[in-house]
Amino acid sequence: MELESQLLPESRAESFVRACRTTAGDDLRSVTYFTHDRCEQVYLRSDLEADADLAGFVEHETDGFQARTAYRGSELGDYQYTIRAFEHGYLTRVTVANKGVFVTTDGLTLRRSKELASALSELLDSK
Repeated sequence: MELESQLLPESRAESFVRACRTTAGDDLRSVTYFTHDRCEQVYLRSDLEADADLAGFVEHETDGFQARTAYRGSELGDYQYTIRAFEHGYLTRVTVANKGVFVTTDGLTLRRSKELASALSELLDSK
């Protein structure tokens, strides 16, 4: 997994950060854009250390690319997004085709998580 510094144009990166800040507010910790083999952290809150193993996280989050196929035809409906709960926060992952975003937050209600996933899906679908 290769960490990139300009995988996304700056204006696109700003769009992702703006959408996440609008939904999560001050609870937003980080925003990471990824593909199958590359990733870029486009936002990290200033009070956090830049020492996370992004490649390790992305390696697990690329499973989202297969989730759309794996859950196709489920009685639950189409796969939309994933929420992971940790001791000190939450991770929300959205994937579309061959690209994805995961966002970490301090706190997250189910409603805000759905709003966040919807905004990220729209951005991932747009050119």
